Amino acid sequence: MELLVRDAIKEDVPFILDLIRELAAFEKAPTEVAITEDTLLRDGFGINPLFRCFIAEFEREIVGLALTYQKYSTWKGPCVFLEDIIVKQSFRRNGIGQRLFEAVIVHASSVNAGRLEWQVLDWNKSAISFYKKFGVEFDEKWINCKLRNNQLKLLTNGDL
Repeated sequence: MELLVRDAIKEDVPFILDLIRELAAFEKAPTEVAITEDTLLRDGFGINPLFRCFIAEFEREIVGLALTYQKYSTWKGPCVFLEDIIVKQSFRRNGIGQRLFEAVIVHASSVNAGRLEWQVLDWNKSAISFYKKFGVEFDEKWINCKLRNNQLKLLTNGDL
């Protein structure tokens, strides 16, 4: 299997969005995707990109991606967060996820990241098994928190 892992380019954006939607469906949240091609273009391919995306390409078909961004730790300094690794369902179990993850590891190392972080859904046993092969730490002490966009607006308007 001749697989190319490369940096994403602007022309990949429609395929990136398709893969994001495929992941959302897999994670049982298809209506949660609010991002658009325009947003991805602006945020990932402008003067100061907010994310870096690696593309897995097989015979000129985009079959997967890994999307990362820089974050900062008060303890470790610059870090890399892996938002998603997505591989088209029909291409899974062919080593594509591993190649993408390896590209992310190389990237994190090249920017001297204090750590590489990501999240895994507790029911996604295949992803958990995949990451265990790399000897990762699973942190069960921290609870994820979030405020959604509508909540942020309510809070800034003093309505909560």
